[in-house]
Amino acid sequence: MLETYLRPIYQQCLVMPIANRIKDISADRVTLFACLTGIMVAPFLMLNLTSIALFFLLTSGFLDTLDGTIARISGKTTDLGTVYDIVSDRIVELAIIIGLFAVDPEQRGWLCLLMLGSCYICVTSFLVVGIFSPNNTQKSFYYSPGLIERAEAFIFFALMILFPSIFSWLAAIFIILVLLTSYLRLTEFIKQR
Repeated sequence: MLETYLRPIYQQCLVMPIANRIKDISADRVTLFACLTGIMVAPFLMLNLTSIALFFLLTSGFLDTLDGTIARISGKTTDLGTVYDIVSDRIVELAIIIGLFAVDPEQRGWLCLLMLGSCYICVTSFLVVGIFSPNNTQKSFYYSPGLIERAEAFIFFALMILFPSIFSWLAAIFIILVLLTSYLRLTEFIKQR
C-alpha cells in the first residue's frame, strides 16, 4: 500500500540520487548485497544487538529498492535479475523471521511459523496473479499491490525488533493483514476473469 502512494516520493528523494551516482555498478551485485545485509539481521537479533539488527534491516530494504532502479536507469533489466531479486527477498524475510524466533523460541514459535506460512501463501498469490495478468508496470511482470507489501512488512519487522514486549500482537496483526492481502488479491483477480 505504501508502495503505491509513497514510492514516487521516496524514489525521487532518496533512491534516484544514489542510483544515478552508482549506475555503473551491477544491479545484481546490489541485490546480492541487499540479501547479505538482510541475512545479517538474524545473528544480531540472536545476540540481542537490536540497534545493529535494525540498521541491517533498513539497509537491506533500501538496497532492495536501489537494485531495480539501477537496472532500469542503466537499461540493464533482465529476467535473471528479477529472479535474483524475488529469491533474495524471500531469503531475507526467512532470515528475519528466524532471528525473531530465536529471541524467544518458546513464546514466539507458533507465531513465527504462522508468519512464515502467511508469507508463503501471499508470495504464491502474488506470483500466480502476476503470471496470469497483463503487465502494465515498470516492473518485469505484473505487480499486484496489496495491504502488506515489502515496505509494510519491513515496518512490522522493525516494530517487532524495537518493541519485543508486544511481539505477539504485532505478529498476529501482521499474519492477519498478510492473509487478507492474499485473499483480496485473489478475489480481485477472479473478478477480472
